[in-house]
Amino acid sequence: MDFRVFVEPQQGATYGDQLAVAQTAEAAGYSAFFRSDHYLAMSGDGLPGPTDSWVTLGGIARETSTIRLGTMVTSATFRHPGVLAISVAQVDEMSGGRVELGIGAGWFESEHQAYAIPFPALGERFDRLGEQLDILTGLWTTPTGQTFDYNGANYRVVDSPGLPKPVQTPHPPIVIGGGGPKRTPALAAKYATEFNIPFVPLDTLKAQYARVAAAVADAGRAADSLTYSAAFVLCAGRDEAEVTRRAAAIGREVDELRSNSPLAGTAGEIVDRLGPFVEAGVQRVYLQTLDMSDLDHLEFFATEVIPQLG
Repeated sequence: MDFRVFVEPQQGATYGDQLAVAQTAEAAGYSAFFRSDHYLAMSGDGLPGPTDSWVTLGGIARETSTIRLGTMVTSATFRHPGVLAISVAQVDEMSGGRVELGIGAGWFESEHQAYAIPFPALGERFDRLGEQLDILTGLWTTPTGQTFDYNGANYRVVDSPGLPKPVQTPHPPIVIGGGGPKRTPALAAKYATEFNIPFVPLDTLKAQYARVAAAVADAGRAADSLTYSAAFVLCAGRDEAEVTRRAAAIGREVDELRSNSPLAGTAGEIVDRLGPFVEAGVQRVYLQTLDMSDLDHLEFFATEVIPQLG
């Protein structure tokens, strides 16, 4: 079982806050630090304000050495595909080849309105996501010295040198996720190294994993060529009092968290509750860490929970 740290900086975090979490996660042995790609808080005042995901990851790339870095997930509505290809390739070089790109169609209409970003209808957003994935992978894999062209319904590329190239070949791993029953599994089967489903109960996870596995088979891929992951809110503690304190720090109730996340509770409880998810095929878990000031939380999970899971 692989464990990664996942933060939501739009809720209110500086670059320094995120760096501290990334460095703590690296020291504690987590495999990756991922951050959301949002520009507006879902609750609270969001002070001091949003930070751009790829600017932030570029900075963290230079202040870490081993931990992998990525987005959960970059919104395809936020950036032109060529610009995103350059940004990701640059951060891949800055990190020595430690970048992963989680990418999705975008969903939070209010943040688009707040920052003058067009927000097409759902069908068009998925069309654009598919074309962006075509262009990203096309630019990255075009041999140096040759050019890349693309003529889609939403984007056109003419005589692009496809530069810069990322360090990782053929390109950084791509993470695609969500609960869509048709287009999401198809996109994952075509482009993804990893499929992620966040914050869902076990039955929903099983059903979506089955759809994705079927799409992978239909695409002619090996069944084990895709990593299956999930994300859950983290609220762990040495005893009930610590669990309760950490729940209160993120404005949640312990009972509600226990009903919605297998990562809520004491160490032994979490180990037991993760078991059915492991049996369902979860190979990687993202710990949604909502209180970024509580670095001991990550250290506790790394020393008290992870060793029990082998």
